[in-house]
Amino acid sequence: MSALPGSVPEPLTRLPDGTVKQVNPFTGTQVWTVPGRAHRPLLPTDAPPPRPLRPEDDGRYCAFCERRYLETPPERERVVRGPDGWRRLEALPAGRVFDTVADFRLIPNLFEIVSYDYWRANHGYRLDEAARERLATYLRSTRGRDHLLAVLRARFDVVRTEDVPRLAARFFAGCHDVVVARRHFVDGASGDDEKASSGTLTPEEHEQYVAMTVRALVGLYETNPHARMVAVFQNWLRPAGASFDHLHKQLVAVDEYGKDLVTQLARLATEPDLYERWGPEYAAAQGLVIARNEHAVATAGVGHRYPAAMVWSTAPGRPWELSPSALRGFSDLLHAVHAATGPEVPTNEEWHYQPPGVSPDAPLRAVVKWRVSTLAGFEGGTGIFLNTIDPWTMQARLADRLAELSAEGVLGDVRLGG
Repeated sequence: MSALPGSVPEPLTRLPDGTVKQVNPFTGTQVWTVPGRAHRPLLPTDAPPPRPLRPEDDGRYCAFCERRYLETPPERERVVRGPDGWRRLEALPAGRVFDTVADFRLIPNLFEIVSYDYWRANHGYRLDEAARERLATYLRSTRGRDHLLAVLRARFDVVRTEDVPRLAARFFAGCHDVVVARRHFVDGASGDDEKASSGTLTPEEHEQYVAMTVRALVGLYETNPHARMVAVFQNWLRPAGASFDHLHKQLVAVDEYGKDLVTQLARLATEPDLYERWGPEYAAAQGLVIARNEHAVATAGVGHRYPAAMVWSTAPGRPWELSPSALRGFSDLLHAVHAATGPEVPTNEEWHYQPPGVSPDAPLRAVVKWRVSTLAGFEGGTGIFLNTIDPWTMQARLADRLAELSAEGVLGDVRLGG
């Protein structure tokens, strides 16, 4: 591969036989797209036929559904849409969770990746005064105590009543949250193949989904002074790592930055234009821009283990520092990428941004990866990943589908092309 100034490998090289070699300009990941393998089916061809939905199961398909609210830990917040618009309800008691149907809920994860016990044992982390009061208030209610006991027993199997206050602390000061959307299937669905994904939300719903995620992000930083960064991600469908095929995002606080971010922060010291140069600018030069608006740009990703699209905020600042219009612009393009992908494709959505206390500036960007291949021995033995869709093909597929969706009027502020 040829090299660019500063010993940065050329991100994209097309060989005479048609092989496309990629190097991620931020992580160094090596990816090849090999002729012939690119024609493999995107989705399995042996999927079972859809099954009809039963009316009696409506609202009960999984623990995230609206008739099973008490199977998840106490809510931090919910957003409800009414005749006068959207409204937020915070810290509902157990006796009121069924008073409204939440369009989006913010709840603690019952099975944490980085647990409350981790933070308590390793950093001396404890409930703050507001969390202690909320826990005490919840325990004063019979329905609240019963809810906590039931959820704890689902988590730990055997729980003594006297242990509930101590064990339930994780639900009021935990550092792994989940943002859950209302629908399991699209409204009016008749079969179990009609799942409600990010792309089936309206642009206005997706804006609320993103805004709640940003509020949750801020909340984790504010309550845990030991969190160096909070990972934000979405696993859609089981092949992408989802426990439930019910739309949700996750936020996990961690006490270190991770190798990729540390490497990029070091490069930013001497390459302050790192992200712009190798992100939107490089994508435009290579014909990889999918769509844009005033506040963001969507591009095909380069050097990812799976076919990927990226949404870049063009407004400076961390997610919580963006104006409502800038966050809406980012949301509209992220929603459009999911809509063009379709609900049948397993995906991971990853957010990257500048954590608190870190400089220089880095833009908010999201990567949407199509989990349509399985890593195997070749990748493990070589460190080279085989990606069946090259960035130009990815750009063309998404742009063509976005043109159709734009004509249908189901997108937000999305301007096609570069």
